[in-house]
Amino acid sequence: MTAVGTRLLVLTINGTAYDEESSTAKVTSGDSDSDFLTFADARRGGSRQYNLEFTGVQDMAAGTLWDLMWTAPGTEVPFIIKPYGDIAATATQPWLSGTAVVSEPDGDLVGGDADVSTTARMTFSVVWKCTAKPVRVTS
Repeated sequence: MTAVGTRLLVLTINGTAYDEESSTAKVTSGDSDSDFLTFADARRGGSRQYNLEFTGVQDMAAGTLWDLMWTAPGTEVPFIIKPYGDIAATATQPWLSGTAVVSEPDGDLVGGDADVSTTARMTFSVVWKCTAKPVRVTS
C-alpha cells in the first residue's frame, strides 16, 4: 500500500503542469442539482456532481493558471491529478483524469491581505465543474 503524501501531487491542465502555481488541488463530489433523476441514478443513491477544486497563485502573466481562469471561462479543459507525482500512472499509484469547465471563483480574483512574510503570495481558490466522473488511470 502506498498512501498519498502531501508534497508530491502534480496538477496538469490542458497538458501543462501547475504544481509550481498551486497549493491545493483535489477532486470533490456531491449531490447533483439535476431536476431530472433517472431510475439508474436513484439505484446508485442519486446523481453526483464532480468538481476540480484548487488554490492558485495570483500571477497575471500569460500562460499562468490565473491567466487560464481569467481568459477562458466556459472552456472545457482536460486535467490530470497525479497524487504521487509519477511520470506514469500504475495500478498502485494511479492518476485521476477528467474534463472540467473553466470558471471564475466566487471571491477573490486579485488582491488580498497584507503579510510581513517575503514568501507569502496572494492566491485565488476556484471550483470547476467536471463534465463527468473523472477516470482512474492505471497505465
